[in-house]
Amino acid sequence: MEWLNELLWGEGIAHSVMLLSIVIVGGILLGKVKIGGISLGITFVLFVGIFLGHFGFSIHPEILHFFKEFGLILFVYSVGMQVGPGFFSSFKKGGITLNMLAAGVVFLGVVTTLIIHYITGIPMETMVGILSGAVTNTPGLGAAQQAYSDIHGEPAPTIALGYAVAYPLGVVGIILAILCIRFLFRIDLGKESDRLQAEDNKHENEASPVSLLVKNPAVFGKTVGELSALVGNREFVLSRIWYNNSKQMEIVSADTVLNENDKVLAITTENDAETIKTFIGEEIQMDRKEWISLESQLVNRRILVTKSEVNGKQLGELKLRKSYGINITRISRAGVDLVATPHLVLQVGDRVNVVGTEASIVAVEKVLGNSMKRLNEPNLISIFLGIAIGVFLGSIPITFPGIPQPVKLGLAGGPLIVAILVSRFGYKYKLVTYTTASANLMLREIGITIFLACVGIGAGKGFVDTIINGGGLLWIGYGFIITVLPLMIIGTIGRYFYKVNYFTLMGLLAGSTTDPPALAYSNATAGNDAPAVGYATVYPLTMFLRVLTAQLMILFFA
Repeated sequence: MEWLNELLWGEGIAHSVMLLSIVIVGGILLGKVKIGGISLGITFVLFVGIFLGHFGFSIHPEILHFFKEFGLILFVYSVGMQVGPGFFSSFKKGGITLNMLAAGVVFLGVVTTLIIHYITGIPMETMVGILSGAVTNTPGLGAAQQAYSDIHGEPAPTIALGYAVAYPLGVVGIILAILCIRFLFRIDLGKESDRLQAEDNKHENEASPVSLLVKNPAVFGKTVGELSALVGNREFVLSRIWYNNSKQMEIVSADTVLNENDKVLAITTENDAETIKTFIGEEIQMDRKEWISLESQLVNRRILVTKSEVNGKQLGELKLRKSYGINITRISRAGVDLVATPHLVLQVGDRVNVVGTEASIVAVEKVLGNSMKRLNEPNLISIFLGIAIGVFLGSIPITFPGIPQPVKLGLAGGPLIVAILVSRFGYKYKLVTYTTASANLMLREIGITIFLACVGIGAGKGFVDTIINGGGLLWIGYGFIITVLPLMIIGTIGRYFYKVNYFTLMGLLAGSTTDPPALAYSNATAGNDAPAVGYATVYPLTMFLRVLTAQLMILFFA
């Protein structure tokens, strides 16, 4: 039975894999249990690891370190791939206000942590762990541990202990802060819903159809190509035209001639709609179903871009309209319809709205791909190339004047930054960065569960002693202060000074702590998607700042 003893209590690979698997399974099962409608989710993996670690289960330090770091890399890289496409666009328009408020939550959390550190004398590495747990941010925990290990050559168990004791009340504290803001300002959810509906929430750059009657004498007898030159730098596409003289409908091309009382279907943005109306004539109430009934032999179909050779090319380069006699009106990307201008760059995963005959659309399908099977194939080159570059970037020592120890982005910061850049700009270098949501989620969940299991097993030995004799109960109270105080201050500023809608504010507060349970609560309370929009708007920047500040606090103060 020596083999069984080695399997259960040894330090080999089989023991390590089995123990990690048991911890992950137990944590995920417990994470499904809800108390008061709230669940800690996969964070229970950490607590199961702590529990087994307390009773003597362990993994060889080098194996544990490898699994932990590799899990962290997989997690932060998949997070970067997820948030990258929206990272830069989240700063546009109203997103600037929301992101600055979210950055304020992060900043106040750091300041509160530093104040508690200097008042109580608790080591900074412990306080960073408490901060990460208080704001339920696991990447911050990973970044702090990795930064501490780089500096001191060994892990700091109190980082994970601080995280573990502060996390449960952190989840509750975020929801409590959201409720306090509601009662402080006596917010009526019904009125907030009416206010939200009254606001103009349309995407100004999103494509929308408008039917027009040609009435402007300045365009009579002119071609669509000539009209485009007159209109200038405006985003619009004329999709179909109904000729008043012949009572026939055709697909619009650059040579299509406009005449009085012809009807055209234009696809344009909200910003440019009025300009297009002014140049062509007047808007008419004509439902899109009427256009479809007039099409007879024309087909309207959405085609998936799945060919890698199309990735990164401008739509105009493909010359689809000239070669096949079709018209492309809109391109759907990440749930948003974009106007199909010639300069729009195609990416794998785009859905192209094509109008034309059956034969011409079949030909266009061959050019663009339209293969769901190919889209579902994982693009491992971009993933592992990005990870390699990210690890290299994270390992570069950066020297600052007055700081004896060089600063590194680390195995959390480097891959995160590279993932954001690759997912946003990779198409320019012919990299196919598209990953299905399910594949990204699988990669992310595998990474985070392995990381949490390793952290828990490593921290389990001293957990109970820390709670009873090491001031762990006080850590819980400090974590609660770090959770609630910044959220209350920024929530009050956002509501009182910036008049942010309460539903959006709920999402902002949940996003500024990257807390899915708080988002789930907000969505259930609101009954609309405003909290999810607010959460998604601030999540990319917040995640980046949480990882960055956790490292900087270790580097400068630990």
